Amino acid sequence: MAGIKSTLAKRVKRLFRGRVAHRFVRREDGAAAVEFGLVAAPFLALVFAIMETSVVFFASQTLETAVADSARLIMTGQAQTTGFDQAKFKDEVCKKIYGLFNCSAGVMVDVRTYSSFSSVNLSKPIDANGNLVNNFTYQPGGPGDIVVVRLLYQYPVYVSLLGLNLADMAGGKRLIVATAAFRNEPYQ
Repeated sequence: MAGIKSTLAKRVKRLFRGRVAHRFVRREDGAAAVEFGLVAAPFLALVFAIMETSVVFFASQTLETAVADSARLIMTGQAQTTGFDQAKFKDEVCKKIYGLFNCSAGVMVDVRTYSSFSSVNLSKPIDANGNLVNNFTYQPGGPGDIVVVRLLYQYPVYVSLLGLNLADMAGGKRLIVATAAFRNEPYQ
């Protein structure tokens, strides 16, 4: 019995020193799959975060273009002389957004008249809980008045990297604000 044990032990040692150990150490099948599995999740999260950031910046630029184009209607007096109200002005804004997001249900319009440029208040209308405070109005003013037009949109944010994302509101949304401040032309 002792002879069988020693013979078996010698053979096992020889196998581990020989081909089996060599194959086990040198075997690299599946190493790429394991490495990809370790790197794939952070890499894909980073790619999606970059894409989402790009889309948010594109949406912001689209809103900026829309506020510049539609504010011109107020600045030149076209909105006042044709009797625009907030809904009609919002319709004109939505024509300039080109379907990037749901304009009629999501874009908010705030048009205010101020006595001077130094009295303009551009603080974000978000309360302490991160909710939107809707106190928007439509005051296009008259000739020579100082007017601030703001377009606001709550953009949903989907990608979150370790709790870090673009959301600045409750519910994982980002408030995009586009603003135009100007003095109305003497249009009469």
